[in-house]
Amino acid sequence: MTKSIITAEGVSKQFRIGSHNASYQTLRDVLADAVKRPFRSGRRQAERNGDTIWALRDVSFEIRPGETVGIIGRNGAGKSTLLKILSRITPPTAGHVDLYGRVASLLEVGTGFHFELTGRENIFLNGAILGMRRAEIERRFDEIVAFAEVEKFIDTPVKRYSSGMYLRLAFAVAAHLEPEILIVDEVLAVGDTRFQRKCLNKMQAIGDGGRTVLFVSHDMTAVTRLCPRAVLLDEGRVLRDGSSHEVVSEYLRSGLGTTAAREWPDPTRAPGNDIVRLHAVRIRDERGTVTSTVDIRRSVGVEMEFEVLKDGHVLVANYDFVNEQGVYVFAALEHDTKWWREPRPAGRYVSTVWIPGNFLAEGTLIVGAAISTMNPAVAHFLERGVVAFHIIDSLDGDSARGDFGGRMPGVVRPLLRWTSRPVSLATETV
Repeated sequence: MTKSIITAEGVSKQFRIGSHNASYQTLRDVLADAVKRPFRSGRRQAERNGDTIWALRDVSFEIRPGETVGIIGRNGAGKSTLLKILSRITPPTAGHVDLYGRVASLLEVGTGFHFELTGRENIFLNGAILGMRRAEIERRFDEIVAFAEVEKFIDTPVKRYSSGMYLRLAFAVAAHLEPEILIVDEVLAVGDTRFQRKCLNKMQAIGDGGRTVLFVSHDMTAVTRLCPRAVLLDEGRVLRDGSSHEVVSEYLRSGLGTTAAREWPDPTRAPGNDIVRLHAVRIRDERGTVTSTVDIRRSVGVEMEFEVLKDGHVLVANYDFVNEQGVYVFAALEHDTKWWREPRPAGRYVSTVWIPGNFLAEGTLIVGAAISTMNPAVAHFLERGVVAFHIIDSLDGDSARGDFGGRMPGVVRPLLRWTSRPVSLATETV
């Protein structure tokens, strides 16, 4: 049987609320601490009595070489803490982790980069940290630079890079320096849509090449596409570990992953650019109530609230709908005749698409939201998996299901018009 490349046994991590993390001490710090200790015993006792929080509790799993595993869960579930422990950035409070092979981690944009060094120097620095020989790094150097698309700036200090350039180079280094284990947190959301696809394709190629990938994301489509296996965390514990389609389905059905509304109150952090910024996306029922559960017989609205910052642009709100198996169900582009091919003045807008009842099949739909200009084709922002909702079929016999109680396949379930009439049989004589 193949030996596991990652083994976590009983991993727990506790943080003290409001206190500073312990740092590494020099000899001078140790001596100074010995002198000051009698005078601060009271404060230390207060700290010991302070509140603590367990970010992880008794987490155990094994990962085989060549597996690509998604780590999912809502915010605060412990995903990032687990990755930091696996990356040796922070130690566990209890339990232990065994890793066999070189680990490359991309937990934050430019993790491990030195601002004062050039892009070229940072590539060699990161390679050395991973334990690679200079000849190995040189062999992959041109491929890294080409993937990152920073050829003109490779000898410029990275402190002068834009956030996009920084991200592209950071991912290219982590993905191309041939680690046995690649750990990627949800940093790809910083990049543009084209680069996100490029990164996802690269991670898929890494997994297909026999290396191990751990991928944290809120994009369930990406998880089901890339990862045959997923681990669901909730409140620091492993809730389920298994097939990504089954784990993602449970995550969404349980309500842990369903967000009927997402808002960005700070415009500087909202998706978009200097032309338009996203403010909110919401699921509403026929009464206008924000909801994550929809009766299959009722229409459901998906609303996008956004702010146009510059006049003179023809902006088209659009959505994509993907089910929990990662199947692309359909896309919807705005067709409000008032704004069809008409530039919008600056201001706040709400665009809503209504999906009729008795159209979609029961299950979970994950919604991505975007605003685009069609000529030329430009996506001003694209947020995948921003909200989700569940469609519940009726057992009253008046939906397309009728009185059938079994499983009905398909991504749509329209209530179609049927006719049935008796006919007389004509007798033929041969």
